[in-house]
Amino acid sequence: MVFSALDRLINRDPERRALRALADRTKHVKPHARPDIPLQIVVDLSRELTGGRYAALSVTDEYDHTEGFFVSGLDKDQMQRLHTPPQGHGPLGSLRYDGKPVRYDDVSEHRKAFGFPSAHPEMQAMVGVALWANGVVRGALYVTDRQDGQPFDEDDERMLTTLAHHASKVIEEDWY
Repeated sequence: MVFSALDRLINRDPERRALRALADRTKHVKPHARPDIPLQIVVDLSRELTGGRYAALSVTDEYDHTEGFFVSGLDKDQMQRLHTPPQGHGPLGSLRYDGKPVRYDDVSEHRKAFGFPSAHPEMQAMVGVALWANGVVRGALYVTDRQDGQPFDEDDERMLTTLAHHASKVIEEDWY
């Protein structure tokens, strides 16, 4: 009886759930494969595990320009209409400066929010974490709009942080 209660508690742990899902999804990916494969897995898992409608992962260069962009939840046509990936000047911009996770119930209320580019899907709630490589922020991983309508919580942030650690390692070792 004690073990089953402990097992249930362990299985609810967000880091464990993220690591288990990552291990299951990456077990057939060859080490040092093209970095786009494991990064797409991370962004897909981020959306699935948090119940988000959309997820994105950006990789930035030393001048803070987006040089890699991976999405989950948008189809090919929606992606083509975007033309260019978001540059992170709005509410996600703080990730690039201080590296601290962000969580918004309504991103439009953020002081740096200035609307979405044309053809960009509307988004309200968001949780995002920085991606680090060689001690500097080199991107972001974020999820928007939980499908159950609930705000993102601490568990969502912990899951994203766990997945971001993996993405950061991939970027550090295989991107640069």
